[in-house]
Formats: sequence, C-alpha cells, structure tokens
Amino acid sequence: MKKASLLAAAAASLLTAFAASAKTLVFNAGVAGPNEKAAFQAVVEDFKRANPGVEVKLSFVDLEGYKVQLPNWLQAESPDVVNWYAGERMRYYVQRGLLEDLSDLWLQSGWKEQYSSTLAPSSYQGKQYALPYKYYSWGVFFRSDVFERAGIPAPPKDWNGLVDACEKLKAAGVAPITIGGGEGWNLAGWFDYLDLRINGYDFHIRLTEGKVPYTDPKVRKVFEHWKTLIDKKCFIENATSYNYNTAQPFLYQGRAAMFLMGTFMSGGFPAEVKDKIGYFQFPVIDPSVKPSEDGPTDTLHIPTKAKNKAEARRFLQFVGKPDNLGKMAKAMGSLPTNTQSPPPTEPLEKAAFAILSGASGGVAQFYDRDTTKEMADEGMKGMQEFFSNPGRLGDVLEKLEKTRKRIYKIP
Repeated sequence: MKKASLLAAAAASLLTAFAASAKTLVFNAGVAGPNEKAAFQAVVEDFKRANPGVEVKLSFVDLEGYKVQLPNWLQAESPDVVNWYAGERMRYYVQRGLLEDLSDLWLQSGWKEQYSSTLAPSSYQGKQYALPYKYYSWGVFFRSDVFERAGIPAPPKDWNGLVDACEKLKAAGVAPITIGGGEGWNLAGWFDYLDLRINGYDFHIRLTEGKVPYTDPKVRKVFEHWKTLIDKKCFIENATSYNYNTAQPFLYQGRAAMFLMGTFMSGGFPAEVKDKIGYFQFPVIDPSVKPSEDGPTDTLHIPTKAKNKAEARRFLQFVGKPDNLGKMAKAMGSLPTNTQSPPPTEPLEKAAFAILSGASGGVAQFYDRDTTKEMADEGMKGMQEFFSNPGRLGDVLEKLEKTRKRIYKIP
C-alpha cells in the first residue's frame, strides 16, 4: 500500500512537472539595442497578464551573436519562438524544414487583410511562416527650401518630374542627389526602386531569387534608366568616394537636394535643418505597375522543433493583434506592419506608414536580404562598377549573369 502511494505520488509529481514544462514558453530574441529589449519585455508581460497559466522564459542575445547561434538552435534544442527577417532570410530556413507553417494562424486571425503589404515576404510557395511585427520605409528625403529656391513647387511624382527637378536644381547650382556610392547597399536602394517601378514586385523577387538572367532586357532597362540620371549628372560628383555617413552632409548643408534612404536616417537630422527636410515616395515610372516598396521587415517564427507550439501560437496571436503590435513597433522606433494598428503621429512617420500600407504590389526586403549573400555581394560590386563607368553596362551584366549561373548552379 505504501509502495503504491509512493508510486502515485511520484507519478503525480512527474505530471505536475510535465504540465509546468508544457506551459513554459521559451522565447529567444536577437536585439540591436535597449529599445528593442524593453519592447519585447513589455509585450511578454502583457501576454503573461492575459494568460496567467503560461510562463515565459525570455532570453536576449546581441544581434550579431544571435545570427551565429540561430542555425544551431533551429537544428537542435529549439526555442518555441524566435525573431528573424522576412524574404530570402526566412525562405532559407523554410526550405530546410526548420520553420513551422503558420498558414492556419493567418487564416484564423484575418492576417491576410491586416498584413496585406507583408503577406508576400512572409510566405513561401503559398504558405505563411512568419508574423511580421515591424518594418521601416525607404523613400526620398529632400530639402524643401532648396526645392523652393530652384522653382520646384512639389516633390516629383513621376519619372519626367524627377528628371525635370534634376535639371532645375543643377541650374540653381545644387547637386540634385547625394549618394554614398562607396558602399554597395546605397546603390542597391536605387537598383531596387528602379526595378520595382519598371518591372514590378514579382519580377524583382524572381530576379533576386536567381530565376531571371541579369542579361534579360528588362534588367537592362533598369540600368538604362539609371544611366540616364548618371549621364545627366543628377548625382554628386565622385559619388563612389563617399559612404552613407559622408554623403549626408551634402543634404544637411543644402549642397544636394535629395537622398534616397531608409527612415532610420531621420534620427540623425541636425536640429537646425530638421524642419526643412521632407520625405516623398519614389516616383512612378510605369503607371501600370502596382506600387511596391522596400520595407525591410522583422518577423517572429515558431521553429519546427519547438516543444510548446500551442503556447507559441497563442503568443503570436496575442502579439499580432493591431493594438499590441502597434504598441511594440512604436516602442522599437519602427512602423507597425498591421494596417489596423494605430497610425503614427509624427509627420515623417505618418508619410512612411502611408507609403508602406499602400504598397499593393508588395514589400521587398532590400537587395541584400532578398537574394543570397554571395549573389548580393557580387551584385553590389557590379552596381559600383556600373555607377563608376556606365559605358561598361554590357560587360557588367554579362559578368553578373556568369556569377548568377555559378552561384545557382545553372548550366
């Protein structure tokens, strides 16, 4: 009898321990700064208050270290929730069977409508594998006072308007566009937007996935539009000798009028010119092409080998609610991906939110996130070579095509 009681007690103890374990959610988060850390902590505390039966073990890892550790976690002892990036970065792990299919959550929660602009980069072969929780916009910063002096009444909305603005600014003795051409990613922003405006989101993604030759006439058309601006001297002189940081003073000092860049740049505006800097959407080139944008997107995922998927799904559903996600994105200094979240109140943030929310064509993740690292590195080198010597366009495209075939093992 005593032995039976002891066995029953032991069994009960094991069941209790199992139940406790089953209700513990393990969330490993890669963070780039204190704002992100505080935002994750706040949403976890809100979740725990709404779900008192679930404990959350939240661990933070410096972002660079996180990138190294994530592959090991996904293949071995997986957390229940991880954060990462949409687009190619997500697809890499999906193709290896390491991220859970979340299509049922998207269906149950109405996320296809709420997250319409980030549906494509959160999907792979028609299924969804991510909850996108924040992004930032890319667009053109401009000096409103410089525009006014040059006789430009409003930011250009189409290609002809952009070319015309460049001519007026040059006539006024101002470099139309500053750019840090010494860093490939500054140039990649221009390539992305020209391709998105000329060929559209679907073509752009097929190109970055290695499915379109760089010698395709549609790709050449992108570079030819770019060459038009270079030949007309729309960019600052010796642009490849500047980087992101050294290109900015041209805008702040009024020596250049425009800068295509992400909204993360706005935090560094000098106080004396902040009220003179506006922001507009990259102009339309082909009106028949649906508007698409670069909006690098951060995401939450459930690893395939997670132990507590039920609690993980409950957590993602909680975070994905418009108010919860809006609160978290704001605390991180970013824009909410949910179109029903409370809109930002700052003028620049409002403009950026409207641009991304209206991206009916799709939201790309930026050239070096939508393509593999090796192809991205070689692609940006090619952009630098072209920018320095546009006359070598044919050679650059041939070289990029040989690189594409080698990397993607195309005969």
